[in-house]
Amino acid sequence: MSLFKKIFSSEKKETLDKGLEKSKTSFLSKLGKAVAGKSKVDDEVLDNLEEVLVTSDVGVNTTLKVIERIEERVAKDKYLGTEELNLILREEIAGLLSETNSGEEKDFVIPAGKKPYVLMVVGVNGVGKTTTIGKLAYQFKKQGKKVVLGAADTFRAAAIDQLQVWADRVDVPIIKQKMGSDPASVAFDTLKSAVTQDADVVIIDTAGRLHNKVNLMNELTKVKRVMQKVVEDAPHEVLLVLDGSTGQNAFEQAKQFTKATEVTSLAVTKLDGTAKGGVVIGISDEFKIPVKYIGVGEGIEDLQVFNKYEFVDSFFK
Repeated sequence: MSLFKKIFSSEKKETLDKGLEKSKTSFLSKLGKAVAGKSKVDDEVLDNLEEVLVTSDVGVNTTLKVIERIEERVAKDKYLGTEELNLILREEIAGLLSETNSGEEKDFVIPAGKKPYVLMVVGVNGVGKTTTIGKLAYQFKKQGKKVVLGAADTFRAAAIDQLQVWADRVDVPIIKQKMGSDPASVAFDTLKSAVTQDADVVIIDTAGRLHNKVNLMNELTKVKRVMQKVVEDAPHEVLLVLDGSTGQNAFEQAKQFTKATEVTSLAVTKLDGTAKGGVVIGISDEFKIPVKYIGVGEGIEDLQVFNKYEFVDSFFK
């Protein structure tokens, strides 16, 4: 399996293994029961496997695709031993993730030719949105890039304060206004400031829900439109942050946000505290949006670039 050769540094891989420990233990224990007493993959094993994948938060539609792929291999190979099942799962799930261009990167990368590169971050409150922004700012700054943060989630005082804490911690400038200000106005000011400072990266925080019942879609559209007055093709990326520990609820959030705005990438956080790591596989497949980052711990280095081979290797080994 040359696909699964080492890609990350051993330290990063160790963090990933540790972060997915609960998901892996839960999955392998269910898988062990599914094939107990069986030497070959037959209909009963496939039925059991289907249940294992669904209860591991992979999602029904993605589970059915995986089962179908394994059925095709069973039909072709005539005999498939249960001891090979783990390896086959790894191959098929990595293949499935390849179809959405998920997990191709090995490091935090900003596309060339966009300066400043504008990243708009969306997601409901409590999913780890602000923390993800702070950790991204840290990674880009570490690469020597000039980063500016914009506190356009103006409907919660805590959101502005939290972002300020991260700006101080990472030592990057933050553009903010008082609570209740117009989010689009904050985004406009942030981009103006970033252009003046010759910044490389701008990360804009936005509200996950709006207290005054303004339609979220309208608000996000307005923020985008106003940003484009400063940087013509902004935002270059719309990153949706999802809390992996909520399992199926994360699917629902992804559904709502993809309706509200054009999401181009995903970050799935809090995978270390849960046995629901399978949700990364399901969400990536279901929404055809690449998973770009995963959160596997609370440390500043524990936001990782998602790499499908490393993820699948940690999940199934």
